[in-house]
Amino acid sequence: QLQASGGGLVQAGGSLRLSCAASGLTFIKYSMGWFRQAPGKEREFVAAISWSDGSAAYYSDSVKDRFTIFRDNARNTVYLQMNSLKPEDTAVYYCVASTLYSEITIPSNVGYWGQGTLVTVSS
Repeated sequence: QLQASGGGLVQAGGSLRLSCAASGLTFIKYSMGWFRQAPGKEREFVAAISWSDGSAAYYSDSVKDRFTIFRDNARNTVYLQMNSLKPEDTAVYYCVASTLYSEITIPSNVGYWGQGTLVTVSS
């Protein structure tokens, strides 16, 4: 089970940190990531971090240099730090887990989905 939290309303240029607590799986064996879905749009990949020590991470071009993904294996939690938020970042954000890493960008490769948390960025 993946429980995401931390969404809310923020002004453009502001920051938010999303959290996702995992249970019922061996956390260190899973790559973790985030997808998002804006109203009327398809779900899109945002960021991913590798299993175990999380030494590798990558991002979609739209969030690179603004968002940072990191994990705390002691807490079975993955985070998404979002800075310099833009109105186009408004979406429901979903936490995901997969036994794959680079292939996590493809929704069908995701093993677990969280319930989503809404981020709204006002202009």
